Amino acid sequence: MRILNDSREIADAAGQELGVSEWVAITQDRIDMFADATGDRQWIHVDPERAAGGPFGATVAHGYLTLSMLPFLGAQVFAFAGDVARVNYGLNKVRFVAPVRVNSKVRNRVEMLEVVDIEKGQQVTMQHTIEIKGHDKPACVAETVTLLMGP
Repeated sequence: MRILNDSREIADAAGQELGVSEWVAITQDRIDMFADATGDRQWIHVDPERAAGGPFGATVAHGYLTLSMLPFLGAQVFAFAGDVARVNYGLNKVRFVAPVRVNSKVRNRVEMLEVVDIEKGQQVTMQHTIEIKGHDKPACVAETVTLLMGP
């Protein structure tokens, strides 16, 4: 894991890949829990028998489940040290490139794209590429914007 210790080190990381997380299995249980939490119980996610004959040949993770993995997977790749508040400012762009079939493994490849000084700290733009083990196309590519604000 890469630890960015101060604002200068964060700024210097712009344009660099920060690293790659460990592989994490996307099980049917994880998909079902996400469906329960969000109310999105579409059959392609939660009905293995019907999904076997569907467009993906098995159940698939919700795109937003894949996106919701960013904080967990990102925490394996990098951390901001010190007494800094991290505030999710938003997303510039998200694309769900390939479906994540049940029992696939995914990981997050993180690149820091841009760091801009703001009045109360820094605005950090990162690209997260959620890769699927054994596949050429990623599941998701998301550009996130985070505000780092000191006390």
